[in-house]
Amino acid sequence: MSQLLPSGTEFVWPVRVYWEDTDAGGIVFYANYLKFFERARTEWLRSRGISQARLRETTGGIFVVSDTQLRYLNPARLDDELLVTAQALEIGRASLTIRQRAVRHSTGSPLVLCEGSIRIGWVDAERHRPARIPLTVLEALT
Repeated sequence: MSQLLPSGTEFVWPVRVYWEDTDAGGIVFYANYLKFFERARTEWLRSRGISQARLRETTGGIFVVSDTQLRYLNPARLDDELLVTAQALEIGRASLTIRQRAVRHSTGSPLVLCEGSIRIGWVDAERHRPARIPLTVLEALT
């Protein structure tokens, strides 16, 4: 049974766009938003006391991405300062759905560049089979 969460505070992680993040046109390469989102999710978990490496060692499980849905709305460019957000929308026994956005804030009013939802599932790290998220992790996320 999954639990829809009321809208709460978004976790915010700052990132600057570097040369390596851009394509030949000088804008952020579309796949790099997935990297920004991954890093923000990892930092969001850390902010809640969850170390993914420690989880693997103590529980034998890991989170894996099972679905992504992204919309690209505006380009980011070299040296832009972005805020990348993560917010749990739904928490189930074996997966989470997380809303994420990349927002440019260095040019005055915030502008959403990319937004989407990422579904991550919990699996046994050895067999890569779905498993239940440990209760301690669920408690830290709600």
